[in-house]
Amino acid sequence: MTSQREQSFPSVLSALFGGDEVPVHLVYRLSDMSKAEFELFQREWLEVSEERRAALVRHMADIAEENYLVEFTPVFAHLFDDSYAAVRIAALDGVWDSTEPRLVRPIIGLLQSDRDVNVRAAAARALAHYVLLAEWGQIRPAVATPAVDALLAEYDRPNAPLEVKRAALEAVAAANHPRVPDMILDAYDDGPNDLQLSALFAMGLTADQRWLPILDDEMQSPSADFRAEAARAAGGLGSTDSVDALEGLLTDEDPSVTMAAIYALGQIGGDRATELLTRLSQDPDYEELYDAIDEALEEMDLLEGGFDLLALDEDDLEDDDGDLLDDLRAN
Repeated sequence: MTSQREQSFPSVLSALFGGDEVPVHLVYRLSDMSKAEFELFQREWLEVSEERRAALVRHMADIAEENYLVEFTPVFAHLFDDSYAAVRIAALDGVWDSTEPRLVRPIIGLLQSDRDVNVRAAAARALAHYVLLAEWGQIRPAVATPAVDALLAEYDRPNAPLEVKRAALEAVAAANHPRVPDMILDAYDDGPNDLQLSALFAMGLTADQRWLPILDDEMQSPSADFRAEAARAAGGLGSTDSVDALEGLLTDEDPSVTMAAIYALGQIGGDRATELLTRLSQDPDYEELYDAIDEALEEMDLLEGGFDLLALDEDDLEDDDGDLLDDLRAN
């Protein structure tokens, strides 16, 4: 059988661009294309149907989320200009972890002027990553500054669509900008329900303990959406002060709320959270949530162990067989 690497690139494109089903294993050949391959891809892409294009880019975005060794960024950047909105959205989703400064300006352009509201919201979400990277010191603040300015401007734009306004608020929440706390509070106090949910989401990204009383109150909300969003935000803030309120959600009538509380306890950690999750892991009434409970306990172990993959170099990560690094990448 001919391997995908032995298969000629034109035949790969023919298989990807035609036929009933997308051969997902061949999508990997679009990673790290040579200049000649990329030029051929661009020419033939123009003849592919909208639905097929959208399916292909969505596969690329999904693969990029699971496997950081692939490199589709040049493809995603090229497809920011695709005529089909679903393709542009998938391309924006695909750059969720990119550190390329050159992408900031074109993403801002989509946020500000794309004719499709969903694309503009996706652009705001893509900029959120750059805001976080700047706050973590992973990129220069000057790279993220235009993104923060653009997100603030979109939030302030008169008659901005609610979906764009929500995405802009959520994206800018992590920025160390003096306007952010007031924006969150105003959205929570005076916004429609959807914007209030975004305000709760934003609270969880701020590392600001001032929001804990609001989150505790919302974990008692009659709305399951609000209870779940408050639980997620409490997990993001990571304060053990929220454990008691989260414990009350472990018996919530809505499974999505219970799931949110489980993951939040995993983020917060500590003896009490460990005790609660361990107890649930042995309770047959929670059998359907065992996978989520195990994930939360594993995350807690990583956080409490102080494990920092970024602090290690590849030599540190190889065991005697040289397999440890590959195992970590696969997970």
